[in-house]
Amino acid sequence: MTGANEIRWISAARCHVGLVREINEDAFLDRPERSLWAVADGMGGHEAGDLASAMVVSALDGIGPQPGLPELVAAARDRLKDVNRRLRGEALLRDVNIIGSTVVVLIARARSCSYLWAGDSRLYLLRHGRLTLLTHDHSQAEEFRWRDHSQDEEAAQPGHNLITRAVGGLDMLELDEGTVTVGDGDIFLLCSDGLTNQVSEQDIANVLLRSDCSTAADMLIAAALKSGGRDNITAVVVRAEDPDNSDMTVLNPGL
Repeated sequence: MTGANEIRWISAARCHVGLVREINEDAFLDRPERSLWAVADGMGGHEAGDLASAMVVSALDGIGPQPGLPELVAAARDRLKDVNRRLRGEALLRDVNIIGSTVVVLIARARSCSYLWAGDSRLYLLRHGRLTLLTHDHSQAEEFRWRDHSQDEEAAQPGHNLITRAVGGLDMLELDEGTVTVGDGDIFLLCSDGLTNQVSEQDIANVLLRSDCSTAADMLIAAALKSGGRDNITAVVVRAEDPDNSDMTVLNPGL
């Protein structure tokens, strides 16, 4: 049910271990009835990445009722900071450097969405046939690009694809945030890098354009597997439907 000025949300999520790894360190949250979605990717090469991503998703799933979107975003921040603290403690107990996870969160109320992220899990928006990346990766490769370095030899060196932010990565968690006003037919995609490293943005857009949420999620996973499936793969596809069919198309820059 939707009331006045409300958006109806439809979503579907798929997660696959891939064709190479034995453990799935990805986790997701798909709660259209609460207008809440997330993807978390446990940090590869570290201890207990699956534990980290599960803790992130569980914490977000525990967010209680709030009076509005700003309060929901604040609650998400607080919960992620708490998970960060607990993961830092767990790493200390296990005598390892890091137990961590990327995160991207989408939260909606009425005709507005806010999103938070740390790491290289991504949020895309497909609107009027155009795919836009709403997040930017927190990674060494992305930092090189922001500093106008070439994307070829230097950015391709070993280690340059390491993420620079994650829940559990440092004692103080930094989260970036953005907002977007929702329009009828908008499609959001939350995903781990196991998808974006295997499937081009053009192919992602083509799938989202042609399919409903459930079919799109299936097709995206299948495309990543067909391209090698070298990592865990997660795709959460979210569609907004405006009962009043209003044309709300204002995009606000990230904060």
